[in-house]
Amino acid sequence: MMKSLRIRLIITIMLLWSRCLFAGGGNWRQLAANPDFLHRAIKQVTDVIVHDVYSPPVASRTYAYVAIAGYEAARYANEDYLSLAGQLNKLTPFEKLETGKEYNFSLAAVNAVLLTGKTMVISDDMIETFRLQLLKEFAATGMPKPVFDNSVEFGKKIADHVLAWSAQDNYKQTRAFPKYTVTDDNESWKPTPPAYMKAIEPYWNRIRPFLLDSATQFRPLPSTVFSTDTASAFYKEAVEVQYTGLQLTREQTAIANFWDCNPFKMNINGHVMFATKKISPGGHWINITRLACRQTKADLARSAEAYAWISVTLVDAFISCWDEKYRSRVIRPETYINRYISESWVPLLQTPPFPEYTSGHSVASAASSVILTRLFGEKFVYTDSTEVEFDIPVRHFSSFSQAAAEAAISRLYGGIHYMPSIKNGMLEGEAIGKFISGKLRTRKRM
Repeated sequence: MMKSLRIRLIITIMLLWSRCLFAGGGNWRQLAANPDFLHRAIKQVTDVIVHDVYSPPVASRTYAYVAIAGYEAARYANEDYLSLAGQLNKLTPFEKLETGKEYNFSLAAVNAVLLTGKTMVISDDMIETFRLQLLKEFAATGMPKPVFDNSVEFGKKIADHVLAWSAQDNYKQTRAFPKYTVTDDNESWKPTPPAYMKAIEPYWNRIRPFLLDSATQFRPLPSTVFSTDTASAFYKEAVEVQYTGLQLTREQTAIANFWDCNPFKMNINGHVMFATKKISPGGHWINITRLACRQTKADLARSAEAYAWISVTLVDAFISCWDEKYRSRVIRPETYINRYISESWVPLLQTPPFPEYTSGHSVASAASSVILTRLFGEKFVYTDSTEVEFDIPVRHFSSFSQAAAEAAISRLYGGIHYMPSIKNGMLEGEAIGKFISGKLRTRKRM
């Protein structure tokens, strides 16, 4: 008897809870508008990018199209937000909403993000499974079926438009270009141990920029002239890298490891070689954006706006940086030091498989800090937990510019960049960030 009463009581409570949650007063609108759906969708794209081992430039391209699709759907949640069509290179106007239909723009944005994302990754099944799960969660809010169907369809239209635009950015053409040829001269980049991987994306400057006029618009100062003379500036820069690596403090080591962001690190244990995967530099700043949105309780439209701003900045930063890398083709410190200073020296971090100048993390981080400072303010105190899932402790920052400066100097501590690459890379990134900050408009009143 007692058991029967208990069961009936539990059922009654559940029914009352479900009615309060889904049936009363249009509550589903509030539940479905939760920006966490969007954050989870973007994070799923990140997880698949890590799983599929995308290089920093390719990851930045994926983020850009995904975030733009999400923004173009989410912006309708607030009439103050503007389309990116006509602002980004070759992006034509999107199909407008149908009058007389009700939409949920959070659902539309999530569907646009995940439909766009699954076409741009290898493991598309992982994204599709996640997409279907989120659709079930939206349906469980009590959203009327016509609204659900309208929103899913609208998100798909946005994704289709973005994907058609993406098909014209020269990415597919660069897949068929000849492999990079390593030259025999002393000064040019050479593959580095332990895997001696081939050059990553030597034709990335052929990708259509998103907001920049061209890949060369923010060409940095020339790299230091190569020399093996012990009195030369280049030799001294290499000695600085070597000496720093030999004298690292515990804090410097922690900084280097935190900002490593190597998507594919080869490890050697005796005769066994195995790889570990981590987030890319761009992915790290995408996650910082998520942290900032959550900390400020940004709504759907503002969160989508932040992802769009940061992703456009990142993709153009990598296009600019990679243009210089394969123009100057500067030799990495590890190769130079082993040849001319010390055969036994090894950097703390694994040297990435592309030329040295300029530092990609310095360019991307400086540009990102300019944008996030504009969106969230100069003195933004936050705890960065991005690397916790990769067994690296949190770090605390009082501003985005502090984080960018730390990310940049981490490349010296890690032994993978000379100081001019870091300093000039930051100048390059700051110029890109300021350009985008002054040109992109996402609100009628900003």
